[in-house]
Amino acid sequence: MQFAGIFVPIPTPFDDADQADTRRLRAALTKWLARPITGFVILGSNGEAALMDDFEADRVIVAARETVPRDRPFIVGTGRESTQAAIRATKRAAEHGADAVLVRTPGFFKTQMTTDAFVRHYTAVADASPVPVLLYNFTALTGVDLLPAAVSRLAAHPNIIGMKESGGDVARIAEIINSTPAGFNMLAGSTSTFYAALCVGAAGGILAPACVVPDPVARLFEFTRAGRHAEALAVQRELMPIAKLLGPVFGVPGLKAALNLLGYDVGVPRPPLAPLPDAAVTQLREALARFEEIPA
Repeated sequence: MQFAGIFVPIPTPFDDADQADTRRLRAALTKWLARPITGFVILGSNGEAALMDDFEADRVIVAARETVPRDRPFIVGTGRESTQAAIRATKRAAEHGADAVLVRTPGFFKTQMTTDAFVRHYTAVADASPVPVLLYNFTALTGVDLLPAAVSRLAAHPNIIGMKESGGDVARIAEIINSTPAGFNMLAGSTSTFYAALCVGAAGGILAPACVVPDPVARLFEFTRAGRHAEALAVQRELMPIAKLLGPVFGVPGLKAALNLLGYDVGVPRPPLAPLPDAAVTQLREALARFEEIPA
């Protein structure tokens, strides 16, 4: 199974009672379906999955799968701290229609999360999963690192088909691509180095700015694939300011605020995360203005 292209990490709307709001989720997905997006990722870090219980997560999967047509890849985050919990979440996601699962590294017992521990964990999940598995490394959030040596070993598993690497180290991405089979799908998670990641062989990206400004992100991907590097690099530079705001500066609250400015109605973050202050929203509005995305 190939996962080449632009994937959007969908935020989860919550209602005034702080419950997952599947009506608003469906409405937002319907709008995204009209944009140049390859596929969708739900219940990832931008989906605030770590702040949800399994019952809520299953409701979100069902609502999203019913909205996303079968010809658009549908990836579900099923990372959990224990191997058995990740297996159970993965099986439920498959039952509810996931085409593949994205499994973040467990990180609570940080000093125990060695290469061997990760290989045992992901091998068990992949053995039990009814659908293909994508590894997910996001050291800035989890505090642990899935090293290239572990990825190389795991890529030999027939049910592990790729990974999302959210770090911006292009040399690391190139090392992983060079040490894994040709069909292994490397998906970049950092927009600031997306062009460079594509140049060293990444298949695509799971990128927060693609939720907000999908057209330039898609152009960057297509220009690079076509060898139109000057144009691709120009788009990469254009994306840098908004990528920075949606990533290391404001994170999930920034993504939701930007989408609300664009009329997606995804609400506010779930506590303990807090909505952006007005001054930060103004920064986002100014950054988005150059893309002519904000409705009049």
